[in-house]
Amino acid sequence: MFPCLALIWGLSISFAAASLGGSPQLKSDLDSFFLQDIRLTPQQIAAVRAGQAVSKALPSRNSREVFLFGAIHINTDPERYVAYSNDFDRLRKLPNYLAIGVLGSPPQMSDLNGFGFDSEDVQALKNCTPGDCLVQMPAGAMDEIRRAIHWSSPGVNDEVNLYLKKTALERITEYQREGIQALGTYNDKRDPTEVSKAFAFMLSYSKVLPERLPEFYNYILSYPANRPANVDDVLYWERVKFGLKPTLRVVQKFVMKGKPNDPVVYALAQKQLYASHYFETAIDLSFCVREEAKPASGFYLITLMGSEQAGLTGPKGAIIRKLAVGRSLSNLEDALTSIRHALEDR
Repeated sequence: MFPCLALIWGLSISFAAASLGGSPQLKSDLDSFFLQDIRLTPQQIAAVRAGQAVSKALPSRNSREVFLFGAIHINTDPERYVAYSNDFDRLRKLPNYLAIGVLGSPPQMSDLNGFGFDSEDVQALKNCTPGDCLVQMPAGAMDEIRRAIHWSSPGVNDEVNLYLKKTALERITEYQREGIQALGTYNDKRDPTEVSKAFAFMLSYSKVLPERLPEFYNYILSYPANRPANVDDVLYWERVKFGLKPTLRVVQKFVMKGKPNDPVVYALAQKQLYASHYFETAIDLSFCVREEAKPASGFYLITLMGSEQAGLTGPKGAIIRKLAVGRSLSNLEDALTSIRHALEDR
């Protein structure tokens, strides 16, 4: 189980960025943020300003959490980064992406073409019971799918995936109408995970959103209520090959455009609604930040990637965590560097 490592392998361009406890504005504020909040060294700050990617593992509140910080200066307009991150056609061409689809409002069955599990996950569903399942899902769904599927049928894979599409369509439609409470509780492990509470706790790690961007923060939590005029959002699903097996995810992406002359030009958030493996909760936040004293000198992409996953506790989990975090930091720096090259070379 390699949560952040898997996320970076599979989603090397799907970044989120956020600051912790402060809001970078002028150069002195950026220095203060990097030094005091993130505790970067002066050498690391100089590297960021020079266009080098810097990453760091941040303190976690418990052994299940992993938070990674990353930053880089990119010498171009931040609008290019937003367009780059919204380019789903480009995502489809990445080797780790097996399928991806954008969901309408309301979603249609045709939006879910390619949405489904592989044969290994299909067979795992046959034996799922609450507290013991290789696929994340609520207890009620486990019972229902065991009763609804003809498990001896030669077309069992297609039957299961048609059932999953119909269920996903219902659940996503309900989410668009009622919000995160519609996502229920995962019962695949001994300790249930209530999605809405887990997500709120994950998002509470950073104080920058409720303190500096309260409308954006409230909309992420209270969707579909309280939508600000300067925020757009889109729902999409993806089947991505990372970690030990392909993972099916449903994600909502929010993009906030800052006010004129605001140093925070854009804020982005990627909110995981469902993952078949690895992630009980995941949130990516991002800021494209300009220095107010030099608004024409590009922008800083400041990133925070957070996830919560069982399997990182105990002696074995501690070893896995150390390896995963170390490799994740390297992959994060590589990905940020790739973004800078792609945007500056255009």
